[in-house]
Amino acid sequence: MGMGDDDTAARRLRLLQQELLDPWRMPEDREGSRSARPASRGQQLAHSPSPIHLGILDHMMKTRAEAIAHTRAVAPNAGPVPAEAAAVYDWMRQQTAHLGEEQQQTRETVIYRQGLEHAIAMGDTKVVRPHPCPACRCWGLEWDSGRQRAVCTYRPCSDERGMTHAWKLAELADHHVTAKKMLKVNAT
Repeated sequence: MGMGDDDTAARRLRLLQQELLDPWRMPEDREGSRSARPASRGQQLAHSPSPIHLGILDHMMKTRAEAIAHTRAVAPNAGPVPAEAAAVYDWMRQQTAHLGEEQQQTRETVIYRQGLEHAIAMGDTKVVRPHPCPACRCWGLEWDSGRQRAVCTYRPCSDERGMTHAWKLAELADHHVTAKKMLKVNAT
């Protein structure tokens, strides 16, 4: 994909694994956290605190399963899945390299979207800012954690009801991968 996109999802997944294995470095009040917190003074724990961040574990399991299912759907004879979670992206590319351009673009969109999801799971919501708004093409996207969407902050950019445009990460990933493809096509 160029410009560092090739290893971004794998790199972010490795960072998530580091946080999973060292959960005490994680912010205590992260949204969606299922890790147990120590009891306040005067309270007793019904059980021991979780030694890992369960929300991150859920996220990692979900994204890995999705990557494997996507690969096996388009390449049923794909080889064995690597044990290392972050290596699944290289495995996806290797097992689907023979497919047509459209299916490879779909694969890259899945990988890019998961990279965005990994960053947001780590609390890095700034990853949506470098994307132009698909509606107005301005650079005013911000992450809205309540809606779980990227929203355009440019006032004139609204829908027919006057609501600000909001985009799922899948939509941003699709626009990003398509734009990269068009740049590559136009460069040749």
